[in-house]
Amino acid sequence: MQFTPSQQRAAAWASIAILAFAALYLLGRVLAPFVVAAVLAYALTPLVDRLDDLGHGRMPRVIAVVIVELLLILALFCLVLLVIPIVVKEVPLMREQLPLVFDKLDTSLRPWLLQFGINVSLDLASLKALVLKYLSANYEDTVASVFSSLRLGGGVAVTVIGYAVLIPVALFYLLLDWKQFVVRLLEFVPPRARPAYDSFTSEADEVLGQYLRGQLLVMMTMAVFYGCGLALFGLDLALPIGVFTGLAMFVPYVGFGIGLVLAVVAGLLQFASIKALVMVAAVYGTGQIFEGFYLTPRLVGERIGLHPLAVIFALLAFGQVFGFVGVLVALPASAVLLVAIRRLRAGYLASKLYHG
Repeated sequence: MQFTPSQQRAAAWASIAILAFAALYLLGRVLAPFVVAAVLAYALTPLVDRLDDLGHGRMPRVIAVVIVELLLILALFCLVLLVIPIVVKEVPLMREQLPLVFDKLDTSLRPWLLQFGINVSLDLASLKALVLKYLSANYEDTVASVFSSLRLGGGVAVTVIGYAVLIPVALFYLLLDWKQFVVRLLEFVPPRARPAYDSFTSEADEVLGQYLRGQLLVMMTMAVFYGCGLALFGLDLALPIGVFTGLAMFVPYVGFGIGLVLAVVAGLLQFASIKALVMVAAVYGTGQIFEGFYLTPRLVGERIGLHPLAVIFALLAFGQVFGFVGVLVALPASAVLLVAIRRLRAGYLASKLYHG
């Protein structure tokens, strides 16, 4: 059976895709740090190029790479510092305020339910004692258990340390030689297929770039909005919770939900009144309306086509199949698939098969 050139090209690209998926599945743990570095290099290369252009050739590219990588490390360090005050302050607050919260529930919830003819016996005293038992545990025991876990799972600790060392090294070389890597990859593309390949990758790069840049602006704007909104109500942890909520919105709905829960818990522990619920409803409700109806359509744009539900599905599907590496490649793969589906749809609508 003879295959046409177009069928042969399609079979070749399908084989490459299958081999790539097999490599991700079989070598996921080995490829993980390199995939992390490649994703970061893709996102940070434009910034390195801009710094390189600002030097007008007088500043070596290696200096621009070092500056960008140091800024990235500083940003990640700041993110860690955002989580620390939440953990450090929430646990003592929970230990102090939870007895009061349970007492208020015991005195107010049961009469409120009786108004509707619901007679429920709430054993809040036992629940309070159980929660306080865990919250009153010594920090020394917790630290000891952590170190014990590290000793038992030494492989995990070594892997984490190895990633922390390998990812910056791989990122440095990828940023330094990104253009050379791209040129070498292009050598595998036949000259006849180069125009179609360039058009396809340019469109995919535009889709992914617009999505990432727009989503980054949305995240930064909403981090400021939530932080300022919670601060106006007097929440002590307004800054870390607000910034965390904004940055966690990179995962649609899930990040917002985690931030919402943190704000509710922090508000109830600090105010122990209806003010906490009013604060969360006002700040997060207004934020959702502002972000959903104005900010995201304006900065991300509906024309990109990466719907939030598609992003969630891609993250879950790729993560389920390929693990952590799958989460990293979910968005780039989604952009490529989106462009491929667009072109297949356009080809089908223009074909004789569609028009009969």
